[in-house]
Amino acid sequence: MIKLIIPLTLAAIGTGSGIGAAIFLAPPTEEANTANVSLCGPDAVQLSAERKAHEPDVGSEYEFVKLNNQFVVPVVHDERVKSLVVVSLTLEIAPESKDLVFAKEPKLRGAFLQSMFDHANLGGFDGNFTGSNQLNILRQDLYQDGRAVLGPALKSVLIVEIARQDA
Repeated sequence: MIKLIIPLTLAAIGTGSGIGAAIFLAPPTEEANTANVSLCGPDAVQLSAERKAHEPDVGSEYEFVKLNNQFVVPVVHDERVKSLVVVSLTLEIAPESKDLVFAKEPKLRGAFLQSMFDHANLGGFDGNFTGSNQLNILRQDLYQDGRAVLGPALKSVLIVEIARQDA
């Protein structure tokens, strides 16, 4: 009997702890977000409105296309390869634009690779290369290159994997 009570008690405690943690750590509701923004003044309300204007509507259905192969970018210092950076990208595109992405994939990959080479040559993959500022610069450059190839069909470029292997 005791052999059965102990596991059941532990299971109940674990379940209760999990539920409590989920409630405690849950993101704030939309009402809480609105209340916090209104307390921060008119500039915060304007900023919130600007952010929402750039976010896709819940009803709009963007599609995600993962580019088939990873990008391998050498990081060169003193004319020697110091490390290799491996990057995987996914594109957020307008509905029914997958065929366009696949039709222009070679040109798109060439533009993205050149942008990553430029980023590496400017020191973007040195030090803390995963910092927000570094990744935002890279993401913005990739987005601009992607828009030049795909036009308005491209919503955003997502860096889904990035790793550096030092030599």
